[in-house]
Amino acid sequence: MGGATEQDISSETKLEAELIEAMKRRASMGTAMKSFNTVILKFPKIDESLRKCKAVFARFDEDSNGAIDHEELKKCFEQLQVSFTEEEVTDLFNACDFNQDMGIKFNEFIVLLCLVYLLKDNANGHESKARMGIPNLEATFETFVDAFVFLDKNKDGFVSKNEMAQAINESGDRSSGKIAMKRFEEMDWDNNGSVTFKEFLFAFTNWVGIDDTDDEEN
Repeated sequence: MGGATEQDISSETKLEAELIEAMKRRASMGTAMKSFNTVILKFPKIDESLRKCKAVFARFDEDSNGAIDHEELKKCFEQLQVSFTEEEVTDLFNACDFNQDMGIKFNEFIVLLCLVYLLKDNANGHESKARMGIPNLEATFETFVDAFVFLDKNKDGFVSKNEMAQAINESGDRSSGKIAMKRFEEMDWDNNGSVTFKEFLFAFTNWVGIDDTDDEEN
């Protein structure tokens, strides 16, 4: 029977653990977000910002096949001046190659960049992000992080169904309750009752309509 090897599982678990620790550190700083509706209101701006990222994606997709392979990703990190070991690049690639087709599609690229943003936030972040040629992308990623921190009430690096319900109750908008719980189910794709930042990001790219089937930009 096929599937992930023990090494794949352990390396992904190691990356997940690093992301959870990074999120806990970020959560300890708190969030300015007051309600779940604040996130929803930012969707149009997020959508616009992520669409501008298409040019960055195209730049690194050197063979123009609609996906970034392992070697192209390494060159991407070099140009963005983000330093990762060979093992870390492989772990990030495997974690974000959601459909395991050995290529990072556009929506997977967005998720990957945001995970890099979270991991490198305390490093030489500002310099590397400025070189991406999308000054407002950093603000968009910060919105993602902020939204997750807002939902993660107990600051453990995960969002549970109860925490999602609590966020809805606090907003006082009962009508959006059912929608939000449906959103939670969309995020929790492995149905284990809690959502990681990576799951949250994949769901977010779907919500704002980012996918790899958009018309090619001239």
